[in-house]
Amino acid sequence: MADMQDVESRVKQVTSDILGVPVDQISSESRFVQDLNAESIQSIELVAGFEAEFDIEMDEDEALEVKNVGDAITFIAKYVDE
Repeated sequence: MADMQDVESRVKQVTSDILGVPVDQISSESRFVQDLNAESIQSIELVAGFEAEFDIEMDEDEALEVKNVGDAITFIAKYVDE
């Protein structure tokens, strides 16, 4: 089982690096577009960043359906477990 706290902190760090938002301003409820001002190109960069960080390959269409940080953590944890 993936360590959810580890996954959460790494997801927040990647999100912070790509979107330029301080980690302490990112919560599980933060929505990428509405709250963190991600643009569509950054959504692709986030997917690539998460894939690199966790050494996984995500289904891009499914990944782009993820709307907030908490969903991303849950989504990525599934891949890390496989």
